[in-house]
Amino acid sequence: MSSVRDLTSNISVIAGRVNGNRVGGSTRMLHGPTGDLVAHVSLCGIQDVDAAVDAAADAQHAWRRTPAPRRGEVLSRAAVLLAQRRAEFATTITLEEGKTLREAGAEVDRAIDYLSFFGAEGWRLAGQEFANLEPNLRITSRREPLGVVGLITPWNFPLAIPAWKIGPALVAGNAVILKPALEAPGPSVLLAELLESAGLPPGVLNVLVGDGGTIGAAVVAHPGIHAISFTGSTEVGRRIAAVCGQRMARVQLELGGSNATVVLDDADPDSAADLIARSAFGLTGQACTATSRVYCTPGIASSLVEALVARARSLRIGDGTDPSADVGPLVSTAAHARVADIVDTAVREGAVRHGRGAAAPPFFEPTVLTSLPPDAHILQTEVFGPVVAVVEVPSLEEAIACVNASRYGLVASILTNSLSAAQTFTDEVRAGTVKVNETTTGNQPNVPFGGLKDSSNAAFKEQGSVALDFYTVSKSVYVRW
Repeated sequence: MSSVRDLTSNISVIAGRVNGNRVGGSTRMLHGPTGDLVAHVSLCGIQDVDAAVDAAADAQHAWRRTPAPRRGEVLSRAAVLLAQRRAEFATTITLEEGKTLREAGAEVDRAIDYLSFFGAEGWRLAGQEFANLEPNLRITSRREPLGVVGLITPWNFPLAIPAWKIGPALVAGNAVILKPALEAPGPSVLLAELLESAGLPPGVLNVLVGDGGTIGAAVVAHPGIHAISFTGSTEVGRRIAAVCGQRMARVQLELGGSNATVVLDDADPDSAADLIARSAFGLTGQACTATSRVYCTPGIASSLVEALVARARSLRIGDGTDPSADVGPLVSTAAHARVADIVDTAVREGAVRHGRGAAAPPFFEPTVLTSLPPDAHILQTEVFGPVVAVVEVPSLEEAIACVNASRYGLVASILTNSLSAAQTFTDEVRAGTVKVNETTTGNQPNVPFGGLKDSSNAAFKEQGSVALDFYTVSKSVYVRW
């Protein structure tokens, strides 16, 4: 049993890890979305940030000299251990963040895939040799780690997002300071312990548990941290970029989304409703890739709305630990208030609300909004709840214009049987990921992921082999003999 969980009770005791040791000071209670006490959290202080950076810098010297395939083996072994502890990790995610156990299990599976993929990348790290005109000169380039990197991750995927950042950072030879969201820190601490069990040397991965305003800010500003990878809100991302820019630190930002699905007349309304419901209501809508906008052409609008509303009303709302629940709670009552305000604003603007009826906080009923004005607030904001707005448009061209009118550009999809329409859509839509006859949610570990506009700084993609670009620097080497 992991040291994260107190053996004398059913309540977790969560603390940070620095150089393989538990750290923390003052404690606070961590309540799950439904108000149950699920953990006591020992909060790190500023002194722990300095200690973590020192430990990481010391450990990184030996870690960077470890052959890349050996570094990858640690990740591969961790993937095997994580599969063996799937139920434990899934339960921790559900208790802290609120996902249904089915969704939490799927998140664990994604983390296993990320660790496995980046473990194999240890065998593929390579440089390049350049042609030149001189016979006694050899010119090559190689990829080297940055040193110590800081990772700041959100609560909505408390295991998968740390895994997809930790994987490339470690296999590239960096040491890591991970600052998980305080709403759900347990999976990150468990993951760090698991990686140490898989052979990761102490100090190579350190976890700081604390709030973003103090611990997160200290990580971003620390001169000993050479890069920051952040997933979270656009507003916080802008502040992080400004701080990193001042001290010339590399920064990677994966931010918000207001993702759209376009449905053309030739699509099947029932199949379209199924895909949209999964994208909009799955994970309680608490995913940056969730569908919150639907643009449909006139021939399918009525039947699509009817089918989508039927699916919204059929989903069972319940506590994440209830195996029969389709939709779990929002992460907090504050999140519920925010989503409720977005929906109420839409109704005041003229929207018609469809659903099963109000649910008690923090639960929020799957909701479909229709008859929205073109300038409705919900069409320009990240909802982060099980709510989707459906807008009728006259043509594919108008649908593309509406998709592109958002300040976000993370994911967009089109549902159609027309190859020509699909090609036009993929060519013209401004988004980091474009899908045809697919949900906006979901991505594979070997495929680059990242957005445009306010969804990302677009400098470095995450996931796939290109994820290593952020965590490495190219060194050119000239050798004459």
